Amino acid sequence: MAIPGFVDLQANGCMSVDYSSLSLTKDDFITSCRALKAKGTIAFLPTIITASEEVYEQNLAIFLSAMKSDEEVNEMVLGFHLEGPFLSAVDGARGAHPKNYIQKPSIPFLKKLIAWSDNNIKLITIAAELDGSKELCEFATKQGITVSLGHQLATYEQISELHKAGAKGLTHLGNANPHLVDRHKNALMAGLASNELYAMMITDGFHIPDEFIKLVLLTRGTKRSFIVSDASPHAGMPEGYYSTLGLNLHLNKSGKLYNIETDNLVGSSFTMLECLNYMASLNLVSEQGLEKLGFYNSLSFLGIDTNHISTKPLITFSDNKYSLIG
Repeated sequence: MAIPGFVDLQANGCMSVDYSSLSLTKDDFITSCRALKAKGTIAFLPTIITASEEVYEQNLAIFLSAMKSDEEVNEMVLGFHLEGPFLSAVDGARGAHPKNYIQKPSIPFLKKLIAWSDNNIKLITIAAELDGSKELCEFATKQGITVSLGHQLATYEQISELHKAGAKGLTHLGNANPHLVDRHKNALMAGLASNELYAMMITDGFHIPDEFIKLVLLTRGTKRSFIVSDASPHAGMPEGYYSTLGLNLHLNKSGKLYNIETDNLVGSSFTMLECLNYMASLNLVSEQGLEKLGFYNSLSFLGIDTNHISTKPLITFSDNKYSLIG
């Protein structure tokens, strides 16, 4: 059951290429795809976070143009993930998403996004507690878009309602939460309890502690959980100081990427290779379990058959560690 490489459903860029920036070009996008593949990611969803309408229209068109002109990119890109803009605007829950571009759930605007993507949106992250989220979820599901819940302050009941409306997952469970919450009634506890939903985890060693990873596995095992990288535009870059989304960031020697002013994380500097190897180091799951977390479950979550993925191997596994071939 060896896997040829990794599937990543949340990659925001890499090697200084930002999928949510107006400075994105087709050549840069193609270069970033090859950089991800060189690190073992065989298929992925380029992810645009909450942004202006101009960014969505331009960058979705860039993704499409690159797929049409480059066979390797077309094989890698499974579709697009929109992480927003229908998220909570509350500090803590919204994370690094720009508050001025967050919108209330809007089916007309989602229709625009679908048209700009030429029906290639495969995943959208929304907040369950917002007015209109149920109707948006139902509409998106009918369009063949997988709905995940995140950047939210939703109750267990609200998450359950969205699950009934078609939502299938929880985006980077354990992150985008306020520091101060009710000790029992909070979105984190509600997400853990909603074990009928897939849980995405960023296992880079920074986003969630080891004991939380263990809790996720206790609530749904390797059956309904999988790993995403949340790779930022600074993934693969050397230690140093950077700026993105108007924020001043530091990437330190350990790989932690954070906002200097708030100490909040701003995406990950790691790709799936590092995330899977960190997961392997915890010895919580078998090699077969790692394959589910890094490849099979992501595809099942989107309803994509493994036959659509290239079988040329990019990685090997030995001594409890993944390594690149060649």
